[in-house]
Amino acid sequence: MSAINEKTIVFAATWGLIGFSPVAPGTIGSIAALPLCLLISALGIAWGAIFLLGLILFSVWIAHGAEKIVGQRDPGLVVIDEVCGMAVTLFAFPFIPVFVIVGFALFRVFDILKPFPIRWFDKNVKGGLGIILDDIIAGIFANLVLRCIF
Repeated sequence: MSAINEKTIVFAATWGLIGFSPVAPGTIGSIAALPLCLLISALGIAWGAIFLLGLILFSVWIAHGAEKIVGQRDPGLVVIDEVCGMAVTLFAFPFIPVFVIVGFALFRVFDILKPFPIRWFDKNVKGGLGIILDDIIAGIFANLVLRCIF
């Protein structure tokens, strides 16, 4: 892989180098996902779902490449998984402060605590899919709880 390709993959995986934050890169990456979540919301449910699916597939590929480049399993600097998780969390909700704030808090709780089955996927699914999948499931849980609350 060329140095340019590696830099591009790392740039995407770290969501524009945000993953290099010395403090709470996952949390900062989740916040940095919000403009994209606004875009997905503006697309409507059908186009938003198509865009979200494309984002997830792209992210699996990017995370897999970043893992190989960095040389460690699920490197902390990869935050594109948090971006996907936040996008799933807020999918099909109006992009208004109450949903954004509560959704963000729920996603971070599920992503950090990793209750069953999230932890199982985190431990047992390897590569780019493993990096992304636990955050997708955390996002699904957060989305469902958000629906129950509101």
